[in-house]
Amino acid sequence: MASQFTLFRTRRFTPMFFTQFLGAFNDNFFKQALLLVLTYSAAAKLGWSVSLLNNLAALLFILPFFLFSALAGQLADKYEKSRLTWYIKVLEVVIMTFAAIGLIFELYWLLFVALFLLGAQSTFFGPIKYAYLPQAMRQDELVGANGLFQTGTSLSILVGMMAAGVFTQLENNLYWVSGMALLIALLGLIATKFIPRMPAVQPDLNVNWNIFSTSRDTVKYLYSLPLLFFIVIGNSWFWFYGATFITQTPEFSKVILKGNESVVIFLLTLFSVGVATGSLLCKSLTKNKVSFKLVPFGIAGLSLFAIDLYFSLSSLNISSDTLLGVTELAAVNGSWRVFADLFFLGFSGGIYIVPLYASMQAYSPISHRARVIGANNIFNAIFMVTSAIFAILILAVLSLSLPQLFLVTGVVNLLFGILLYSKLKKYAGTMQIEDDNFTKAS
Repeated sequence: MASQFTLFRTRRFTPMFFTQFLGAFNDNFFKQALLLVLTYSAAAKLGWSVSLLNNLAALLFILPFFLFSALAGQLADKYEKSRLTWYIKVLEVVIMTFAAIGLIFELYWLLFVALFLLGAQSTFFGPIKYAYLPQAMRQDELVGANGLFQTGTSLSILVGMMAAGVFTQLENNLYWVSGMALLIALLGLIATKFIPRMPAVQPDLNVNWNIFSTSRDTVKYLYSLPLLFFIVIGNSWFWFYGATFITQTPEFSKVILKGNESVVIFLLTLFSVGVATGSLLCKSLTKNKVSFKLVPFGIAGLSLFAIDLYFSLSSLNISSDTLLGVTELAAVNGSWRVFADLFFLGFSGGIYIVPLYASMQAYSPISHRARVIGANNIFNAIFMVTSAIFAILILAVLSLSLPQLFLVTGVVNLLFGILLYSKLKKYAGTMQIEDDNFTKAS
């Protein structure tokens, strides 16, 4: 069985992979750099609270996914994908130019506009990249291609956030951040020129530009296909789950582990590498077949290691007057159990999400595939916002601790997972994977 890495030898895969990798890197690089700027300088200058500014930034980035995902799905079904991707990447260069002006001249209103536009740009690219894969890949390549995409996404998010931390510490940091963001946008634009043309799947589609009725109709269409509906709900749960853990990582690193900033990066790296490892193994574990057989193992792992994280954190009692580095923390008895829990949480997430993404692409009717992915993005955004509300409810309203939040999440995940898998099994026979949905390329 050929390795999925052989896909990098093909033009059908490599340009789109690097286009999406660079795009995810730039999204997270700019967003994290802006959060750091807001936290350490803008808040004081504007006289606003750090919490208000950071939550406003998060809202502005995610809002376009609610508003434009359904419209983005229509456009990706109607138009040829490589050309559409090129236009979107031109838009990214323009947005990053605005962002550079905003950073250098400290025009914070322009930075918030740029952040909203960057979220919109990502919204329009999302249905293209995931609808592109089944159109460009053979059916026996789809799981491997999704594994590589998920790996690339996880690592690009992590590296983008780390790079933002490094660049914002440099002298003349606003110039460095601006230059880096523009450079990555230009590299992404260059990568699009090598993406092969893919015929439009529904060129006669009449686009409905009313974003509210379009969103309603798209979700209604998804609901009419029960198997795809529950696949999308399963996908969105992954983003709820991941956001719940990743958002709390800085706080439990500092409060419970007594760790400094390097510990935060180390823990995020463990989680991201775990996701990447699990994602890459999906091809071998499923023998190249689109199936749900790994999903229950992913669900079990997500619950098991979340519950164990509760016990491993609860058993720690670190008293230190100064924040510890990674090496110092690693010498603390019980810390390696925490490290292992975070890695295997990511690993379980990888073997859970890749089969669901591959199934969503494979089972979607080719004429509506991008719109199904647009609906998926709407639900992803809803679930991510819900994760923040859930964490506030557990921590602030019920006054539970961070380890208890992880325990509750693990238990809820088990209940949710049992329901999800039962629905997937129930409806798996109601839809068939059509051979015409995939390329016949050699």
